[in-house]
Amino acid sequence: MKAASMIPVVLERLREKYPDAKYELNWNTPYELLVATILAAQCTDERVNRVTATLFQKYPGGPQDLADADTAELEEDLKPTGFYKQKTKTVQAMSRALLDDFKGKVPSRMEDLVKLPGVARKTANVVLNTAFQQASGIIVDTHVARVSQRLGLTKQEKPEAIETDLMKLVPKEDWTFFGPAVVLHGRYTCIARKPKCDECLLNDVCPKLGVTA
Repeated sequence: MKAASMIPVVLERLREKYPDAKYELNWNTPYELLVATILAAQCTDERVNRVTATLFQKYPGGPQDLADADTAELEEDLKPTGFYKQKTKTVQAMSRALLDDFKGKVPSRMEDLVKLPGVARKTANVVLNTAFQQASGIIVDTHVARVSQRLGLTKQEKPEAIETDLMKLVPKEDWTFFGPAVVLHGRYTCIARKPKCDECLLNDVCPKLGVTA
């Protein structure tokens, strides 16, 4: 099945299994989602949620509180997420940029978000798709990349190139659903090692590119 003709089937079946698909990070404000997404790099959402549950209570003032936080203390707070020194630096730099350039409010435009330290298209799409319900693009993380490649929807390796291919195939009105749904599918079924093909809702249409027996 060609990629273009596969999309309606993929969307229909994903909607059956994940009708309320959403990104699994916990948040109350766009700023909290932005911070959580930065912390989720090379870390599980589950662990990030445990860290942010305490973090956002400790620093309730949003970007001002985190910008002003003692760096060593914040590093300890973020340590469980891994790469904590760099993440601390990024979160504080992003928070200061928000205060300096956007009066402390998370912007709702892609071109503004990607100007912030540590924010590339994937992070920006998470915030825009999830917090602003805006079809700015398609979230491409490691799960979306892997599933899309196995399905033959893209041959690209870089996230932005994968996103470009997907945006050509998936109708724009489905972008905000497609990303989170494929994330869930990749996280729990089409996993990196030993994908659960026998349990997969797409088993009969997937060419399983790159999947070894």
